Amino acid sequence: MKLLIYSHFFAPSIGGVETIVLSLARGLTELRNSTGAREFEITLVTQTAKGDFDDAKPPFRIVRQPTLVELWRLIRWSDVVHLAGPAIAPLFLSLFTRRPVVLEHHGFQTICPNGQLLIEPQSAPCPGHFMAGRHGECLRCNCGQGWLVSWKLWLLTFLRRFLSARASANITPTQWLGGLLNLPRVTAVPHGLAAGPAVHRAASPCCVPVIAFMGRLVTTKGVLLLLRAAKILHEQGRSFAVLIIGDGPERTSLEKFALDSRLVTRIRFADRLDGDQLEAALAQVTAVVVPSLGGEVFGLVVAENMLRGLPVVVSDLGAFVEVVDGTGVTFRTGDAADLASAVARLLDDPSAAARLGQQARQRALDFLSKSRMIEGHSRIYQSFLGASKD
Repeated sequence: MKLLIYSHFFAPSIGGVETIVLSLARGLTELRNSTGAREFEITLVTQTAKGDFDDAKPPFRIVRQPTLVELWRLIRWSDVVHLAGPAIAPLFLSLFTRRPVVLEHHGFQTICPNGQLLIEPQSAPCPGHFMAGRHGECLRCNCGQGWLVSWKLWLLTFLRRFLSARASANITPTQWLGGLLNLPRVTAVPHGLAAGPAVHRAASPCCVPVIAFMGRLVTTKGVLLLLRAAKILHEQGRSFAVLIIGDGPERTSLEKFALDSRLVTRIRFADRLDGDQLEAALAQVTAVVVPSLGGEVFGLVVAENMLRGLPVVVSDLGAFVEVVDGTGVTFRTGDAADLASAVARLLDDPSAAARLGQQARQRALDFLSKSRMIEGHSRIYQSFLGASKD
């Protein structure tokens, strides 16, 4: 089967969508039929520039920044088109050429003009203004970018929703997201991770419990909320440290908050870590906190650390609750006091925290496996085998 995968963002860009798309494409190329031939001939199309990425390394063809004519030809070449998000041009062309189009939703672009399901001015979760018909709230939410931009985002949401409803299949990584989108032909296929060993605990762990954050330092990820919770724990006289792994535009303001709150001896900013450096840092960690305020449809960082066997403390966003399924600690989204209380429970009972980490790892191995993700997608593509082509 000739499969075209379109992802607006791809390597060398770094993010959850890029990670999942690369893993999916590689996994699909490994599938073989009864004769030993590959089940899928894959071409991946992206708008991301090549940079220092070696396009010859992956076992599939990569086409970058095609013209509309080139994109049209690639779609006509394919048997099935997979879109990583409701990108309007490839979605329209796929429908126009009557190709089976599988649309995987990595965000809220069909139900929220800013795609985050977040009220931007307050950095608060949105209750669903667009779907409830409260469109004035949507326009006011995004007017910080200018009223013209706000109106454009609002109108494009209607268009994306109209086109997405005509896709051959809509895939969501959580059932929770599928319920929110309320689109036809929705199937939940959880993102999958390659099985790996649990994090190797240091032989002589640090005597001070370490709470870690991993991700971009942007408002939606809730790092400031974590620091506010740390301030509460500090005022309670508890022994702990916070490790911030990542970088981003909020770093300066976060460092200022740590300084003003007299937390500088407890907070360490470690920039972005990879490979052995990351695993060495996590060997000292008591728990990983994911305090996102919104914009989450799955929670790749949550799943990755569950697979490592680390206890996770997550905001009670619907996607996170579904992914951890009782094997993590949840707190009320945006509530620093409740987050501090959740962390305190793990600090007070290290043995319970260790058991929770073991349960989280088993959940990840059973429910969030890469093979399950690959097989789920393959079944959907194969269901369109024999669909008519021009």
